[in-house]
Amino acid sequence: MPQIIEGILTTRNEDGTTNVAPMGPIVRPDWTEFVFRPFPTSVTYHNLKRTGQGVFHVTDDVRLIVEAALDLPSPEREFQPASRVEGEVLAQTCRWYEVEVQSIDESGQRPRMAARVVAEGRIRDFCGFNRAKHAIVEATILATRLHLLTRGEVDRQIAMLGVTVEKTASPEDAEVFEIVRRFVREHVPPTPIEA
Repeated sequence: MPQIIEGILTTRNEDGTTNVAPMGPIVRPDWTEFVFRPFPTSVTYHNLKRTGQGVFHVTDDVRLIVEAALDLPSPEREFQPASRVEGEVLAQTCRWYEVEVQSIDESGQRPRMAARVVAEGRIRDFCGFNRAKHAIVEATILATRLHLLTRGEVDRQIAMLGVTVEKTASPEDAEVFEIVRRFVREHVPPTPIEA
C-alpha cells in the first residue's frame, strides 16, 4: 500500500542553482514511483514542471529537514552531482532517489506529479527517529503553517512537543528544536487583546 514519506526534494533552478525543499510524496511500496503534490506557487512546482527532474532524499538529519522547511541558510550543506538527472544529491542524506516526472494532473487544488525512479543510491544507514526527532519534525510542519493557526494554538502545540524533546533529545536535537521555537516566536504575531 502506498504511503507518505517525509523527506527532502532537490530541483534545479533556472539559474543553475539547487532548490532544497521539504516534500512528503506518496511512495509505492517498492520505491519505484512517487507522486509529488507541491503547492502551485512553490519553486519546487515550477522547477519540476520546467525540468521534469529532481532528487528525493530520505534522511534522519532533523537539522537538514528544519533548514529546508523553514528556508534557513545552511553553510554546512554539501552536494554531489546526480547520476541520471540534472540535479544534485545532498551529501548529508541516507538514501536518494533520482526521479523523472511522467505525468502532471493539475485538476485539483494541488497538482499531482507522478514520477518514476531512474537511479538511486545510499550514503549511510538510516539511524532512525527517537521521540524527540519526531517531535521536531512535527514542530517544523507546524512552523510552516503559522498563517493557518492562532497564536494560542501554536504556543500550545509547541509546548506539548517541547516536553517530549526535553525528555528524549540529544544536545544536538535540543539545539535544532530551539531553532524551530525561535522561528515560531519571530514569525507568529501576538494575539490581539480584545477590548
